[in-house]
Amino acid sequence: MRTDAAATVAEDQLKTSTDRILSELEGLEGPLLPILHALQAEFGFVPQQAVPLISDRLNLGRAEVAGVISFYHDFRAAPAGRRVIRVCRAEACQSMGGTDLAQRLQDKLGIGWGETTPDGSVTLEAVYCLGLCACAPAVQVDGDLLGRADMDRIETILEGAAQ
Repeated sequence: MRTDAAATVAEDQLKTSTDRILSELEGLEGPLLPILHALQAEFGFVPQQAVPLISDRLNLGRAEVAGVISFYHDFRAAPAGRRVIRVCRAEACQSMGGTDLAQRLQDKLGIGWGETTPDGSVTLEAVYCLGLCACAPAVQVDGDLLGRADMDRIETILEGAAQ
């Protein structure tokens, strides 16, 4: 995960946006998830600085709010890279070479699951089914699904977008 200055949001912007989102959504039954989704939509991740604001307003413990953020894989605690590669780690994809593909991607990028390259270009995520079991191994690059994925095809997609 990136921990550089990009993960920090300006204090005034954070407070203004978080107050607005809390005011709009705190009246819902079970408002925490909608609030977290709204913050992620606003910033691209859920800023750590928002946790105490949320917990105070909703009368929840900070650990409870942080626990929800870390439990759900769709929430980010730091900005994602410019490109996001999601690799299916479910059994069908593993049996068709997905484990080797995943290791090769990690080696090539020099990062592990849930991490972003130091230059912020790529985030690598593990998922547990992309619905392409018959076309395993499956990968998703920036929201586009790729069946029968291999390193050459992934590299071609990444290079094509970089041009």
